[in-house]
Amino acid sequence: MEVLLSRLFHLKAGEVSLLLVLGFVLFSNSLAQKVSEIASISNFLSNVGPPQFLIVLIISSIIGIVMTGLQSLLVDRFDRVLIVRYSSTGLAIAFILLRLMFLFRWPEWLSYGFFYLLSDLQIIFFPMAFWVLANDIFDVTQSKRIFPLLASLGFIGNLTGIGITAISPFIFLRLSIKSEEILLVNILIYFLVSAVLELGLRQIRLRKTYRKPETMKETLSEGWNFVKDVPAFRLLTISIVATIVCETILEFHFYTVSEQAFQNASHYQTFLSLFTLARTLLYIAIQSFLTQRIIATMDLKNTFLIQPICSLVGSFVMLGVPSLIGGVTGLALQKLPQYTIDETARKAFQGLVPEERRGRVSLFMDSYLFAGGVIGGAIITGVFIIISRTTQGSWAFYGYLGASVAASSVAIWAVFKVRQVYDSSLLNWRLKRRQRGKSVLDRLEF
Repeated sequence: MEVLLSRLFHLKAGEVSLLLVLGFVLFSNSLAQKVSEIASISNFLSNVGPPQFLIVLIISSIIGIVMTGLQSLLVDRFDRVLIVRYSSTGLAIAFILLRLMFLFRWPEWLSYGFFYLLSDLQIIFFPMAFWVLANDIFDVTQSKRIFPLLASLGFIGNLTGIGITAISPFIFLRLSIKSEEILLVNILIYFLVSAVLELGLRQIRLRKTYRKPETMKETLSEGWNFVKDVPAFRLLTISIVATIVCETILEFHFYTVSEQAFQNASHYQTFLSLFTLARTLLYIAIQSFLTQRIIATMDLKNTFLIQPICSLVGSFVMLGVPSLIGGVTGLALQKLPQYTIDETARKAFQGLVPEERRGRVSLFMDSYLFAGGVIGGAIITGVFIIISRTTQGSWAFYGYLGASVAASSVAIWAVFKVRQVYDSSLLNWRLKRRQRGKSVLDRLEF
């Protein structure tokens, strides 16, 4: 088998075993994360309710900010294999505690809320530690060959996790098993991951690194100062925050109308699984066949208009069709371009940032801004719900969807301003090291 894999994927001696070990780790976390995400959301919404989920989103975003800050405090100070192993063991123990919370009948809002927060840790901290470990194990030449294979295994893990959450309600019902027993899958997975890392990487000797770790404050201030001083980046951050606010609102409305359409938690979990599967496959199709062509045809600065316009249309669709069909259509219009075309365009745009600042600027734009947008969107939505209930009205969705229209309009305005200052921003002193006689964009390939 090792010879077959070596020939098939052009692997060298010793790389097959490392690929299998790390591939199993990434596959397992991706699988377990999807199980946690879909099962926790569907059960929380069915058993607790969408309004309370806004509180969970705010707490989750705050934890995301803290975990991002911990990246510079932990990853560069401890052995990377131990960090991933301890993360695996810690997640296994956390899921055991969660199972005990269900066993002793803790409040559902607390149990399912904690379940969702664990899914965030699975998608934020664990992959970050994993890819740092992978970068330490493989050199640049190896990573070009092996990382796409690892990413593919992660994608397969996502699809497997979606499949498990789709069929598990029917299997559990037929076998008279409680739905929370799905936690045993995650418990087993993370103990296996810890054991595989211990056995598979026992002989690995990682390169010694001496990069000075940065505090959360240093990372945040460096990213903010760069964005503040470059007009195009400053305006783009306004568009990003407004887009995330819009996404949060539209996603909440989708959860509200879909939860009302599926009163049974098991059926709702299956629906969310199938919706997530369809969305994931569309992501792959768009990313594979359309994204590069669209960016190359429209020019980078113009592609930023696609996302806010789709967000605006999605908001109007939800306002005009306040049902499950409108919710599915509106959210699809919002998310499909956001995590394909828009995300790729933003990564290409961040390529203009000098190497010594790029990591901090990317961290600021992709993590802190995202968390701030989610918190803002959740607060705005919650305010309209509270006011509506106080006045004994049922107009809350008109209020928060109206706010979504306003947010997407702000994003469109900001992108138009980006287009006006785009060329002059390329001459900014903070981008000086990236200038080599002609426009940097002439060297960007898609």
